[in-house]
Amino acid sequence: MFELDVKSRKAISDQIIDNMKELIISGVLPPESRIASVRELAGQLLVNPNTVQKAYRTLESQGYIYTVKGRGTFVADTSSLSPDRKQLQEAQAQLRDSISRLYHLGLSKEAAKELTDRIFDERSDWT
Repeated sequence: MFELDVKSRKAISDQIIDNMKELIISGVLPPESRIASVRELAGQLLVNPNTVQKAYRTLESQGYIYTVKGRGTFVADTSSLSPDRKQLQEAQAQLRDSISRLYHLGLSKEAAKELTDRIFDERSDWT
């Protein structure tokens, strides 16, 4: 399904969350599809089941997945999800910092826009 970077500074549970979101948003995991159980995914990734459980709890609280007792865990319909306000504010702050860095490197507004477009184009699943 996906790989984890054990050398990353990012927590394993956060990597699982990001990977699952990527699969859901890109449509690889369509709405209503069943996903691996906590134990199944922990076995596949060779991580502690508690780590996967933590990631699943976060994904469920954010509206990406839901659990039906006795049936399993499923992908939620995310078409009506709105971004988390705090995370959006953090992303905007990071974007402001990145734009400032580009400006200090001498990039014009037009060049920065072209760079942004190229980055989006590299990610065909974002369109």
